[in-house]
Amino acid sequence: MPTTISERLHNLHLTVPGSHISAKAVLWAGLLSGVVVLVLEMILAPLVMNMGPWVPARMTAAITMGTVMLPPPETFDLSVVLPSAIIHFALSLVYALGFAFIAKGRSMRADALLGAGLGLLLYVINFYGFTSLFPWFAEMRHWATAFGQVVYGAVLGATYAYFAKRRPRPAA
Repeated sequence: MPTTISERLHNLHLTVPGSHISAKAVLWAGLLSGVVVLVLEMILAPLVMNMGPWVPARMTAAITMGTVMLPPPETFDLSVVLPSAIIHFALSLVYALGFAFIAKGRSMRADALLGAGLGLLLYVINFYGFTSLFPWFAEMRHWATAFGQVVYGAVLGATYAYFAKRRPRPAA
């Protein structure tokens, strides 16, 4: 019988033919990779993309709050960052769940490579496909964004593989 929240989450599984998905692995993979890509965006945006570190957050918030979020100032604003973070992490968790169906918790290396490929695919879909709905994301078509998405996917894959592994329970 699971005694900790972590054990309960790990034991919460979604089983579909050919897949065994750990909720704990999905949760950790989605959250950790989401944090990593946020930090990368905040570092790379001013360094190589000639935009403030909060511009990507404003673009994400504009998905639900409208284009009124886009104009300057490019400074921190909790009313922008909070909805942006909610959207960002919700999408990251959805991507982690989708990844879990194809990853199956192989090895860290295999899932990191598979995740990196997923990150590149997400870059193409998000910054080329969805720009018909959200045209302001065209400004993010940059090697730095592609790099961030590949790192996001690799971290997602490695983290999923790490937490999805079934570890033997210690003898009581």
